[in-house]
Amino acid sequence: MAKNSTIKRYSAKKLEAKRASSQNRTDWDKVNRMTETQLEASIAADPDDVHEEPDWTQAIAGLPPRKDHINIRVDHDVVEWFRATGKGYQTRMNNVLRAYFRARRRAEHERKKI
Repeated sequence: MAKNSTIKRYSAKKLEAKRASSQNRTDWDKVNRMTETQLEASIAADPDDVHEEPDWTQAIAGLPPRKDHINIRVDHDVVEWFRATGKGYQTRMNNVLRAYFRARRRAEHERKKI
């Protein structure tokens, strides 16, 4: 993974010094004076705070199945279309294959019931 140049690392000593210095931009007196209602309003106004329940319908319990490394020849236009969808295109290709596999397996299971 590439090193993120925007991340800065500080030792505990340096952090304590920053907290004690004027480099600390947090107005702790203002924070300490806030009422619970003001605090809740501040949190609700934060655009980065997610206020909705996560969608768990696509969650998978447990570890993902083991993957096998294979070499496969796929039509150029198919690969290019998936690549154009961005990072994770191979996972999306795997998901399409998995959906096909599940549908066929379900159909076979239904046929055996008859």
